[in-house]
Amino acid sequence: MVRVRIAPSPTGIPHIGNTRTALFNYLFAKHNKGDFIVRIEDTDRTRIVPEAKEAIFEILTWLGIGWDEQYTQSERKNIYKEHAGQLLREGLAYEDEGAVRYKIPINREISWIDAIGDKKITFKTNIIEDFVILKSDGFPTYHLANTVDDHLMNISHVIRGDEWISSTPKHILLYEAFGWKLPIFAHLPIILGPDKTKLSKRHGAKSVLDLKEEGYLKEALINFMGLLGWSHPKEKEIFSMQELTEVFELKDVGTVAPIFDLQKLTWMNGEYIRMMDDEVLISTLSDFYKDDKDVLSVLKTNPKTIGLIIGLAKMRMKTLAEFKDFVLPKMPELSAEEKNIAKTLLEKFSVIKNWNKEAILSAMKEVLSTHKAKGSILYKITTGFEKGLPLPESLEILGKEKTLGRIKRASQ
Repeated sequence: MVRVRIAPSPTGIPHIGNTRTALFNYLFAKHNKGDFIVRIEDTDRTRIVPEAKEAIFEILTWLGIGWDEQYTQSERKNIYKEHAGQLLREGLAYEDEGAVRYKIPINREISWIDAIGDKKITFKTNIIEDFVILKSDGFPTYHLANTVDDHLMNISHVIRGDEWISSTPKHILLYEAFGWKLPIFAHLPIILGPDKTKLSKRHGAKSVLDLKEEGYLKEALINFMGLLGWSHPKEKEIFSMQELTEVFELKDVGTVAPIFDLQKLTWMNGEYIRMMDDEVLISTLSDFYKDDKDVLSVLKTNPKTIGLIIGLAKMRMKTLAEFKDFVLPKMPELSAEEKNIAKTLLEKFSVIKNWNKEAILSAMKEVLSTHKAKGSILYKITTGFEKGLPLPESLEILGKEKTLGRIKRASQ
């Protein structure tokens, strides 16, 4: 039976690379009707960040990455001590200033076939130093706890980032020392920024919780992360979680490091917004802006009006956070020339008898022609921004009286 795990350390809020690894483990497990395990590796007591463990589970829960079993390594301390003691008794480890070190055998080659790329990876033991497996504080190092737990939890596939490749020979040696069968190792290529360097905050790499606060949908994030290193044989790009689960296989994960492209994520998020039913989008926006009374007042306006607004907004929105600027104007700071344009616009709009988008557009064209101005100035005058929803349509929805009121205030 397929059993996989993620083993996050609560030493910081997981970034999108950690979450991508969790998603791949989950998809592989569910594709094969197996188990997905979350194991908190909190044995490095000096580096623990109090809110990190909570964030790990908040991310998984929000994304819908459900786990079948959960463990915490600090609660299993005696198990690791017993196994370190076994290696000491058998002469495979030794004590060193209160710690226990594993003794590396010399003149050996350690090899395995990695499931990513089906490639053979080999290390010579002569370049590996004896390593600590039990620290002087009685807690195990990652190498011992990880190996012992993967065996005791019957982990069949170890799917993790390729930064762990150099540690794998140590883990294989421990498996051999205990006489245990090896799992299948699959090391995912590291995610890079657009400049082909290791992904970092300067590339826009954040935690899923940060992206959630910025108005990204979980469906878009799952889809986007699913394509960071994995690709569908038919090059399809839009997938639901269920669809990813049905088609995900390790053989389709490439060996080339994927590029984190924030622009692509933003595009994909916009696509998901446009696919949403209007009522679902209104509900989603209401939840996103639950602490913003001004936006909530717009969302709670009469059904016909909000229906028209949502119809316009969803065609322009790329994130939920953009909705506010689309529907709530700000007072523009206009130059003398811009105020003159505003006064002309006020005159033209005032004489419109049948307030509709066609009449509004006609008046706008006259104003722009008269002042030889660009359309962005009309956005600025009426909304405070230089772009937004289609202006004739949105002003028709706003109504003549409110539109004239905005322009009067801007032109003063």
